[in-house]
Amino acid sequence: MKSLFDFILKLCILTVVLWGMIYSLLDPGTVDYRSVFIAWVMVATNTLAGYLIFEYAFARESRVFTIAVFGGLTARLLLLMVLVFVIIYRHLAVINDFVVSLFAFYCIYLIVEILGYQKKNKQKKNTA
Repeated sequence: MKSLFDFILKLCILTVVLWGMIYSLLDPGTVDYRSVFIAWVMVATNTLAGYLIFEYAFARESRVFTIAVFGGLTARLLLLMVLVFVIIYRHLAVINDFVVSLFAFYCIYLIVEILGYQKKNKQKKNTA
């Protein structure tokens, strides 16, 4: 449970830093903050769901772990693809701002997710 709290805390700190950078470095007239916010919500939810699936599957047997983590990854990516398609098709966001921020957030949050996995694995090795 402590590792989940640490992960969420790091996610919140990263979010505050990223949004601070977005507001301080980008002019309001040059970027659509609504599109950036939609991309951030999608990626942050995806990252949190991925870590929760990892937490659930971590203590399970190898087969269950593999199915949960890789099946969850596949389902999350498919859901993201469908959401991106719907947002672009229905013109719910400014496409350039949305796609660029989605890609940037995804890369940054993926690194945080992987670091969370590594930390959890190190904790298990230290207790064993």
